[in-house]
Formats: sequence, structure tokens, C-alpha cells
Amino acid sequence: MFSIEAIMSTNLITVPPSATLAEARTLMQDNRIHHIPVLDGDQLIGLISLTNVLAATDSFLRDDGTRIHANDIGIADAMVTEVATVDVNASLRHAALFLEKHKIGCLPVLDDGSLVGIITDTDFVAVAINLLEQIEETEPVDEGFDDLDVA
Repeated sequence: MFSIEAIMSTNLITVPPSATLAEARTLMQDNRIHHIPVLDGDQLIGLISLTNVLAATDSFLRDDGTRIHANDIGIADAMVTEVATVDVNASLRHAALFLEKHKIGCLPVLDDGSLVGIITDTDFVAVAINLLEQIEETEPVDEGFDDLDVA
């Protein structure tokens, strides 16, 4: 079956606490991600999400003179510091249940205390799709569904 190690992302984009929200936002846009671990050296000290970035920056609708710019806000001022993590050898089911129960989008994956990956809700959607495809391959084809108009 699947393991955390099998589905986690290992090509990690990280930032130091000295980075700005503008830098994090650019990394998120360029890499099509929503979560970035914050590292001080090799130590995981926080997590910045797209939600954190959007919540911490002012609306572009405010006038330029009073707007707080993302270049002026440090990651350390907006990151989550109490980061839930998961061990690389933990149960994939338990990780999924934890994400769902706590309504969070990702879990950094640790191996002996070191960051080795990140697992996101998107990774679990991919697993669900894979499982559904496997089920469909084993189900008999029902000829009665040929007339359905699927948009």
C-alpha cells in the first residue's frame, strides 16, 4: 500500500525567517505551491502558507500611501510557529485523518528530527484518484451508462 514516503514531496522549497512575504509569495506562485517550511539552518522553526501571506498583507484596494507592502513584512512576523509534523514512518491513514480533523493543508515530514519532505492535502487527492482508478479497473463495465451525457 501507500506510505508517507511514497507520496510526499521531497524537492522542498524553504525560506529563512529573514525572508519577506513578497519573497514567499513569489516562490509560491513560481512553484505552484501553497506551503513553505521556514528553516533556521537545518531546524524547522515555522511554516508560511498562502493563507498567512494573504492575511498579513493589505488589500491592493487601499491607496498606496497607507498600504502595507509584502516587501515590508518578514516571514517571522506571519509564519505559524507551532507546526504539526509527521514522522516519515507514520501511518498514511493517521496523517490524512490529522489533516482532516485539524483542517490544515500540509504536514512537514521529519526523519529523526530532520525535514525530509512535505505531505499536502493535494497529495491525498492524488492517492484517492489512484485508488478510484484501481477500483474502476476491477469493476465490470455496465453497458447501461453509455447514454449518459457527461459535461
